[in-house]
Amino acid sequence: MKVLPASGLAVLVAALKFATAAPTLFAAAPRTSRSSYHIAQEYLDKYYSQKGGLQAGEMVAREDNPMIRKIKELQSFFGLQVTGKLDQNTMNVIKRPRCGVPDVANYRLFPGEPKWKKNILTYRVSKYTPSMSPAEVDKAVEMALRAWSTAVPLNFVRINSGEADIMISFETGDHGDSYPFDGPRGTLAHAFAPGEGLGGDTHFDNAEKWTMGMNGFNLFTVAAHEFGHALGLGHSTDPSALMYPTYKYQNPYRFHLPKDDVKGIQALYGPRKTFPGKPTVPHIPPHKPSFPDLCDTSSSFDAVTMLGKELLLFKGRIFWRRQVHLAAGIRPNTITSSFPQLMSNVDAAYEVAERGIAFFFKGPHYWITRGFQMQGPPRIIYDFGFPRHVQRIDAAVYLRKPQKTLFFVGDEYYR
Repeated sequence: MKVLPASGLAVLVAALKFATAAPTLFAAAPRTSRSSYHIAQEYLDKYYSQKGGLQAGEMVAREDNPMIRKIKELQSFFGLQVTGKLDQNTMNVIKRPRCGVPDVANYRLFPGEPKWKKNILTYRVSKYTPSMSPAEVDKAVEMALRAWSTAVPLNFVRINSGEADIMISFETGDHGDSYPFDGPRGTLAHAFAPGEGLGGDTHFDNAEKWTMGMNGFNLFTVAAHEFGHALGLGHSTDPSALMYPTYKYQNPYRFHLPKDDVKGIQALYGPRKTFPGKPTVPHIPPHKPSFPDLCDTSSSFDAVTMLGKELLLFKGRIFWRRQVHLAAGIRPNTITSSFPQLMSNVDAAYEVAERGIAFFFKGPHYWITRGFQMQGPPRIIYDFGFPRHVQRIDAAVYLRKPQKTLFFVGDEYYR
């Protein structure tokens, strides 16, 4: 695969906008049967690496060794003595259940400080877990959201159908958002920062045992932490904070948002005002699914491709279908209605008409379709020969005569 500067290409392509929201993950400690070194290396590669880590056996006793640097970063973040060595205190931290967003950023708010631009947010539980009754799940979610709304002027409204601002679901394995779950005792959940498409959405691993008590993973505790990310908070270095990286059971019925979390969330949304007298219930308009205006000249699409005799245009959770030979008839659809494996947000897409297939790209994964039928599970983009630092494709164009595909990544393109 060749890489060239995009400025050297004399081909007209549409500039495609893509979402930058990245999920945060609640993770459990690795299995104790593995050696301390391999447990530590796996942990450091996951939470203290930008492009992956060393292979086993590459650690050497030098001050500039990447492994030593990562250990020091971990020790500094958690307030341990900075030695660069895997001492007992360091291993105790590594073995704790925790949230899986990397600690290297060490921030309270996400970069760019994303936040919701409205005060009434809808939420919906679209898939439940067999570990708890639907009523128990609904109660845990409601209590977790209320923990935040007591501190800031946000109101959360549950809906039972359609697309909500915060979509909540229990998923298994690869579930279409480029962050697959890995079974029991691995990654517990993840949530996306505020934004379009997957922004705010929160997913829980259905392979875990969820509970309202302590016999398993407490859903309220994990949900409250993840909703903090869904509202725009990163991690706190205060061990008493809900947004501290490691998991700690919280009693749902006696929980009060710690001071550090109150400070962080109010930095984004301001304090909730209290008024004397009888409290009033805010007027909440009926929820109606909204579709972006296709004719808005200021908007752009995430991806555009032909699929058979139809033109597909993607933006956020929505895509439009237009019959090529018909003057009218363009209509919006939710991506999940036709491509449930994708869930939302397509980064790039292109069709190879002579083979009757199309490719859809999202994060480091891609899917192949014949018509609207997915052909097998998602694959990784490195099958095409991309270097490992490429995490997503911005745009793709298939050139029929030379039978080549051009992939655009930032200010470069690959062929």
